[in-house]
Amino acid sequence: MLLLLTLCMFCTVPVSSLENGLARTPPMGWLAWERFRCNTDCVEDPEFCISERLFKRMADLLVTEGYKDAGYEYIMMDDCWLTHKRGEDGRLVADPERFPGGIKALADYVHKLGLKFGIYEDFGTETCGGYPGSLGHLEVDAQTFAEWGVDFVKMDGCNSDPKDMDVGFPAFGAALAATGRSMIYQCEWPLYQGGAGMLPNYTAIREHCNLWRNFYDVQDNWNNIQGIVDYYGDDKDGFLEHAGPGGWNDPDMLVIGNFGLSYDQSKAQMALWVIFASPLIMSNDLRTIRPEFKEILQHPAVLKVAQDPLGRPGRRVARKEHLDFFTRPIHPIYKGKYSHAVVIFNRWADGGVPLKVSFTPSFLGIADG
Repeated sequence: MLLLLTLCMFCTVPVSSLENGLARTPPMGWLAWERFRCNTDCVEDPEFCISERLFKRMADLLVTEGYKDAGYEYIMMDDCWLTHKRGEDGRLVADPERFPGGIKALADYVHKLGLKFGIYEDFGTETCGGYPGSLGHLEVDAQTFAEWGVDFVKMDGCNSDPKDMDVGFPAFGAALAATGRSMIYQCEWPLYQGGAGMLPNYTAIREHCNLWRNFYDVQDNWNNIQGIVDYYGDDKDGFLEHAGPGGWNDPDMLVIGNFGLSYDQSKAQMALWVIFASPLIMSNDLRTIRPEFKEILQHPAVLKVAQDPLGRPGRRVARKEHLDFFTRPIHPIYKGKYSHAVVIFNRWADGGVPLKVSFTPSFLGIADG
């Protein structure tokens, strides 16, 4: 696996951006789903079930293990935190056995650590895990999240009609804004429309969402990661051009430090997610992660590129035998030209031997000098 992160010079014009004051650079944090899924058995599996105990521990580790200082500031729940019915007042209710203190108390705990708190819901009648969805309750759910002190809302799209999303997702975004609380809004809108054979309207999505999923869920295996990389490299729907400060394409979570990726494959996921100007949302067990994977996630030079204020996503600019070449325009500006971050991605699965690579700036579409 050969990966290179370097700088080159090229003149480029910044894209227009969404001026909503949120997510000016790709958000960074931790999310439960890929590592802990919908494990609700806190009797037989108390260390790994979806509970306030798990989220408090992960929040603690973001602070004590250096992740917060590196830029990871969100601690986020995913599906399966709810009871199976709404309360008598029509509001969402956290499972009282797994979240005995309630969600507001959990959010307060996270905030006292200097972190921000994220939550999950679904646009449909039920979440993907079969818990109450927000359809028919958009305003009350938005107000509930605001009262709980939520900073980030992930809105899924299970059990809903993708044709309704062009109206429904903006409506929930408007409901969030009406609460007066600043909350990052993550939409699964294009993911479900694309899966239904529809062409997502990324201009509209960019106007209403701070980040958006548009391809299948990440899994803890290398074939899955390569599939996501190919989707972003192909960019068939032209979605890359819509990303920038305030709104980001989301290829899903970082699975670095789990079970399925080698050390080099983990470096590849990190480098490519950074090149794509993606949110860096870990889903792993911070209690047991090995030092070499922690080092990848906290690498200061790589994270500096990830958080570059220009906010332009990178692209695959060339392919050569077993190699893919990606570039991303970034700061600093030198003689009126932006720098470029470059990743060289070795796709050769049969070798195990490093490949020798030579190329020129013009081969990457970068003006020399």
